[in-house]
Amino acid sequence: MATEEDFEVQSMHYDRLLLAVDDDDDDSSRKAFNYACTLAKIYSIPLGIVSILETGDLNIYQSLSPDLLSQRRSEIAAHLNTYVEKATAFGAQDVQPLIGEGKPGRVILDEIVPAFKPDLIILGSHSRRGHVHIGHVAGDIVREAETSVIVVR
Repeated sequence: MATEEDFEVQSMHYDRLLLAVDDDDDDSSRKAFNYACTLAKIYSIPLGIVSILETGDLNIYQSLSPDLLSQRRSEIAAHLNTYVEKATAFGAQDVQPLIGEGKPGRVILDEIVPAFKPDLIILGSHSRRGHVHIGHVAGDIVREAETSVIVVR
């Protein structure tokens, strides 16, 4: 077992941040967004902002409607672009919007993370009836991600 004298403090630095925002939960997303923008600005590192079209939220008729899917994609893209514009205006230098479709945890872990290659994932937590908790998507990412994850409350 190591004692306090057996190790040295080492500086940690991240090179790429990934922020997951939920278009259904602006409060938790905004807190995580503020944290991610602050880190991206201070350290001058790239920030990817991802939002997922949750196809499981659509009923069978909605999922077969190309017009509805196109509308939802447009809404998510507009929502995501607002985050990108605000991050850039704040001073983050390399901000990239990322959109996926499917189950958010799976899409983020299986598609977005391997493509974007972040070394830190930033998520928000949910609050219900005054209690803050980690949602199922954040829980999946915290448990399964091979990179560091920070949940912002």
